[in-house]
Amino acid sequence: MKTHCAPQAGNNDERCGQAWTDRELLGCEFKDGRLGKRFHRLLRQLAEGTAESIPLACQDWAATKAAYRFLANERVTEHDILAGHFRATRERFTCACGTVLVLHDTTEFSYPQENIGLLSPSRNPRRKPPPLCGISMHSSLVVTEAGLPLGLSAVKFWTRKVFKGANELKRHVNPTRIPIGQKESVRWVDNLVETTALLGEPGRCVHVGDREADIYELFSAAHEVGTHFVIRSAYPRLAEDGTTKTETEMQTVRLKGLHRLAVRDGDGTLI
Repeated sequence: MKTHCAPQAGNNDERCGQAWTDRELLGCEFKDGRLGKRFHRLLRQLAEGTAESIPLACQDWAATKAAYRFLANERVTEHDILAGHFRATRERFTCACGTVLVLHDTTEFSYPQENIGLLSPSRNPRRKPPPLCGISMHSSLVVTEAGLPLGLSAVKFWTRKVFKGANELKRHVNPTRIPIGQKESVRWVDNLVETTALLGEPGRCVHVGDREADIYELFSAAHEVGTHFVIRSAYPRLAEDGTTKTETEMQTVRLKGLHRLAVRDGDGTLI
């Protein structure tokens, strides 16, 4: 039987301090009520010890062991843990006004001593150390135009067991002929679709991505659901009737705006 996480009793100060964690947990469901209580306690400990390791946040060995036992439980998935937060993100999005930005990017968590997955080959070919190990996470962060974070709308975790030799593969197979579902880049499309399903107002969203997001399938998915995007271009694509390319067309477009950035070097001097 599934059990919803619910706020725990306490004095007024404690309830005030737990308001944030209580809101984030309202949408969480666990098959065992004890797991929900454990997660509530763990999230409160991590919130009070921001940027601390799990042992430091938990403060004692019993609580630390209970936290690791919870995270290693096969009955607990990332969906169980994040469901409440996604629900809270949707509520904050509904309360916000106007356009929001959905920032997509990939983060790598490196665990050199753990054989849990591969991130990349050796980055120093002279020394040839072992490849970097860890977990990749592709996340989508919803923020207002003023930069106020509303929360995550989609998350995808994955690991690599082997490196496929992409550079060698490109010599024999045209990557554009490989279905998007067989590529890691499908994560961009999946997160856009999941974000649309969660927030429910695609017309208010502008999805932002770097050069890795320059994928035709992503543009098609955005068009199908009626949402918007700003992607840094990586390829000179055909435009208009197919006789010109995007870079040529952009040279003829009138400048709509200019934003200057102040950049400093390592010594703090403006460049």
